[in-house]
Amino acid sequence: MAKPGREYIYGINPAFEVIRAGRRRVYEAYLNTSASGHPRMRKLADYLQRMNIPVQWVNKGRISELSSSREHQGVVLKTRPYPYCASGDLWDRQRILLLDNVEDPHNVGGILRSAEIFGFHTVLLSLKGVPDIYPSVVKVSAGATEFLEIAKDASANQYVKTAKARGYQIIALDASGDTDIRKLRQKCTDKILVIIGGEDRSVGQYILNQADFITSIPQSGRINSLNASVAAGIALFALSGDSVD
Repeated sequence: MAKPGREYIYGINPAFEVIRAGRRRVYEAYLNTSASGHPRMRKLADYLQRMNIPVQWVNKGRISELSSSREHQGVVLKTRPYPYCASGDLWDRQRILLLDNVEDPHNVGGILRSAEIFGFHTVLLSLKGVPDIYPSVVKVSAGATEFLEIAKDASANQYVKTAKARGYQIIALDASGDTDIRKLRQKCTDKILVIIGGEDRSVGQYILNQADFITSIPQSGRINSLNASVAAGIALFALSGDSVD
């Protein structure tokens, strides 16, 4: 099935970041008439005008129809689809994040938000088992997607094979890991590939077999596990550092 040539990005923060990043064309914006007096809406409308992006003031029903969501905050941008990178162009980056079996778009968005904040600006998505960068992912990421280099053109196993051949240290986050995440940073080399799995299906066995480190987050609570995006945020923070960029 051919992918659509247009996307409808929704939410105030994502709208600002899509425009600020300038990585994809914005054809026009739809703003909720009833929110025209809101300070942030006025700020967005002024920004759109300065960037010469056409604006249509429409009712809430039209905004909901375009976004197919209740989380639109009265804002929709009509844009080009997300500009993916080719993974072959990214192997000179020192710090790379790989998502394997993360099926929930909300978890993907949350992880990408943490990735941008903690300096993992290059992200690989497995062709299977991980959603595309849908508008819902952009919304949950608060627009962080627009400042990341994201590729989705191979399986997780293929990415790991390539990373191994190129000298990356492979670090997999898994609840059964025998390496405490708090002690791992000092063992990292300059080139690292960090793999995050999902809640229902974790990192694949092949990758665990190839990993230099299988790391876990110590827990002292009574519930079984952390949410995938929360665990990823903790891990990315723990593995971030000034020596890697």
